[in-house]
Amino acid sequence: MSETRVNLLDFDRIGLEAWFTELGEKGFRAHQLMKWIYHLGVIDFDRMSNLSKSLRTRLSEIAEIRLPEVVTDQVSADGTRKWLLRLHDGNCVETVFIPDGDRGTLCISSQVGCPLDCAFCVTAQQGFNRNLTAAEIIAQVWVANEQLGRSAVGDQAWPGVNDTRLITNVVLMGMGEPLLNVENVVRACRLMMDDLGFGLSKRRVTLSTAGVVPGLERLAGLTDISLAVSLHAVDDELRSQLVPINRKYPISELLSACRKFIGGDTRRRITWEYIMLAEVNDSVHDARKLVKLLSGIPSKVNLIPFNPYPGAPYRASSNAVLDEFREVLLAAGIMTVTRKPRGQDIDAACGQLAGKVQNRRARAVNPPVVEVHP
Repeated sequence: MSETRVNLLDFDRIGLEAWFTELGEKGFRAHQLMKWIYHLGVIDFDRMSNLSKSLRTRLSEIAEIRLPEVVTDQVSADGTRKWLLRLHDGNCVETVFIPDGDRGTLCISSQVGCPLDCAFCVTAQQGFNRNLTAAEIIAQVWVANEQLGRSAVGDQAWPGVNDTRLITNVVLMGMGEPLLNVENVVRACRLMMDDLGFGLSKRRVTLSTAGVVPGLERLAGLTDISLAVSLHAVDDELRSQLVPINRKYPISELLSACRKFIGGDTRRRITWEYIMLAEVNDSVHDARKLVKLLSGIPSKVNLIPFNPYPGAPYRASSNAVLDEFREVLLAAGIMTVTRKPRGQDIDAACGQLAGKVQNRRARAVNPPVVEVHP
């Protein structure tokens, strides 16, 4: 397809309405198109029967719905499924689907690689190339729906497929730091939550950040989707080793930004991700300091067993140590769960996504934050 054609996946509802208006068409044409793409899984303009033939012809000349290529499709023994997706420039990202009873969580990427260089994450070892476009972010949800065989909206199966699994939750926890790509991430999230898009509740779309404070402050003015923060340490010295962005935005600034994000709404809470590294951050003393840090912030803590990768400098905490750490938090009234490792046999677990990054750029502790306007 021609690079000069407009990729319609790049538009949220408002953008698509404006684009059709510029074409001299009514805004409701955008609604019809979105239903074809996101409800029915149809990307062939010729099949969009409620659009006039002349409009379909024009769309095929100036626009496209460009999707990444599925390079590999791996299924874990526990049912987790991982796709390696090749983008138009040859870079590849990974997307993971995690089924769990009636819940199906899709973990998607926001960048090709990651510039933050977190010490325990294999994605960081791949380097960084670029931000994903909004189209490349939302396309991961579309492709996963196609691969799984059903729409995320209602129970209507996409044509010719009988699989009954549904994507009920989307988490931006794949490759990359979402808050270094705010504009495209927010636009894609709007499509995930739009009734004409994938129709997900804002409580079922979660953005995970390592703590890019300016991006978090900007995000607070744009959306109130769920927020997860990769904390992983209770003091700045250790956190700066594990999560280098902490050198720029220390824990005190991060906690302040998180308090502002929930804005005193006690119905909301921050999910704190804490990777358990043997004899590094997993002591009872660490647990007690964590309780003090989170005082006054409505919180949930996810304890994440470390998922090893070749050459990793860390070991996973024992189950006994993990249980003792969790009990300290529970006793303090903090909801705490241990995340069950999923997809380890296909390198699909937390911190294991690698993708394929071409023309790696230098990692940076303080890369620029992309601004977005409502």
